[in-house]
Amino acid sequence: MSAVLDLVLYLALAIHLGLLAVCVWRVWRGENVIDRLLGADVFATLVMAVLVLVALLTLNSLYIDVALALAALGFIGTIALAKYIADQQIF
Repeated sequence: MSAVLDLVLYLALAIHLGLLAVCVWRVWRGENVIDRLLGADVFATLVMAVLVLVALLTLNSLYIDVALALAALGFIGTIALAKYIADQQIF
């Protein structure tokens, strides 16, 4: 890869890692349950983005497969937690 692309990918990775720290803070110190749920959902999305960036940097497609699996699990988990918060029961 070219040096410019590597620089841009590393810069994007650094920005995403910084945003992950903000999401962890929101989950940990959230004002209510909805803030924490949104923080966890954004955290999962950012982890997927980090995995795709790592896949591009290392030229290893295994990370993309892991990101796709995390996307499916994150979506199902978010829906389940939102339903639990709304109804106070899972089923």
